[in-house]
Amino acid sequence: MHEWQGSPRAAGCRFAIVVSRFNPEITAGLLAGAREALTEADVRDDDVTLVRVPGAFELPIAAQRLAESGRFDAVICLGCLIKGDTMHFEYIADTATRGIAEVGLATGVPVTFGVLTTLTDEQAEVRAKPGAGNKGREAAEAAVEMATLLRAIDGGPAA
Repeated sequence: MHEWQGSPRAAGCRFAIVVSRFNPEITAGLLAGAREALTEADVRDDDVTLVRVPGAFELPIAAQRLAESGRFDAVICLGCLIKGDTMHFEYIADTATRGIAEVGLATGVPVTFGVLTTLTDEQAEVRAKPGAGNKGREAAEAAVEMATLLRAIDGGPAA
């Protein structure tokens, strides 16, 4: 039996981070977590491109353009949606989630989901604070693992 899995180290891999500007106090924490995880994975700052978009709705189109460019081994999407009193939350959450998943499947480039969909501000704050539970960190760690796994599957050099 053969078993493959990605590496926690991704030196030489290139990553794009797409972050929503909406709920900036939360997305700043997600971004800090993602950048910290990439640094710990031996990814150089020069191998990371940061793209800011207005909100979660715009994450998929930016992720698609980045994935199609051929310049990145993975794309990390970060955003925050907090439920309000209207259906807007459900529409945006569903569209962003589906769009982000479709980009990865359509392009063959890993696109990870670091978009919070919480009921309260407090829930979002907990998921964006520094440390192991930071969802931006988790999205970056998944991007590292998937980028290195796909390189191995394709017969490329391991990171």
